[in-house]
Amino acid sequence: MEALVAAFAPIWVLTAVGWLAARTGLLGADAESVLGRFVFHVAMPAALFTVVARTDLAGFANTSMLAFAAGTLVASLLGLLAGRRLFRRTPAERTVAVMAAGYVNSGNLGIPVAAQVLGDASFVAPVLLFQVLLVTPVMLALLDSATGSAARPAERLRRLALLPLRNPVILGAGLGAVFSAAGRRLPGPLAHSVELLGGAAVPAALVTLGLSLHTPPGAAARRPDRAELAVTVLLKTAVQPLAALAVGALLDLPGPQLLAVVLLSALPTAQNVYVYARLYGAAPALARSSVLVSTVLSMLTLSAVAWALGGR
Repeated sequence: MEALVAAFAPIWVLTAVGWLAARTGLLGADAESVLGRFVFHVAMPAALFTVVARTDLAGFANTSMLAFAAGTLVASLLGLLAGRRLFRRTPAERTVAVMAAGYVNSGNLGIPVAAQVLGDASFVAPVLLFQVLLVTPVMLALLDSATGSAARPAERLRRLALLPLRNPVILGAGLGAVFSAAGRRLPGPLAHSVELLGGAAVPAALVTLGLSLHTPPGAAARRPDRAELAVTVLLKTAVQPLAALAVGALLDLPGPQLLAVVLLSALPTAQNVYVYARLYGAAPALARSSVLVSTVLSMLTLSAVAWALGGR
């Protein structure tokens, strides 16, 4: 529990800093919008490039990733079904609901949790690659298609083909994959500059999340439907890890691998989901609340997984 508290503390502190900054007006009225664009267009692409470029792509292909992918798929499909049938969301909002239900916080929380509970942070690398190189491009392509103004099929195909060039997150991850596959590295000063920019992604995203929690006096509170939030958080914190556990057991994964897969599947919704929702104007209240509530509840679920499956 002490290790989990240490991993969660920066999330709570930086989110609180953002909320205090909004409440006091320290950063101005447009702080949330400006900082959110900085994260999406500058800091996050640099962070993803740095992580992917340093990761061996061969680690992406292993049996345990089948169990993790299965858990992600189950939670995402159920989130899509709920958004469409129960809550009548638009296509863009359903995409955000899918991410809120199945996109784990593998970066700033997954790495310290893996290091503290599993004793090895390298377990997170395949999950990062899976989300960055597969899940994120698909979800952003769906968001771009759902919110774009192009009506003709040919124009939509052109927008989709040019998405990696127009979307800095996909571009950063894709360039990182190219550098990793080629075994190349950026020159020292440039690499250090990119690393510094990437280092701002997580704290800036958390401060942005905190900024979004403050409702100015006289403004309407931006709250999601409670039933929808409950379904989304249930899918994220319970259904996804249970599905990964079932598939991992069927694959007869060794104990340490099974623990790693289920533990990482039980991670809360990533704050990146809120950044994307805010940028595309699709269900930002649901994304924001899912990040916060799943983060709080995952303290219990992560502890339960570590205890039940024999954490270190």
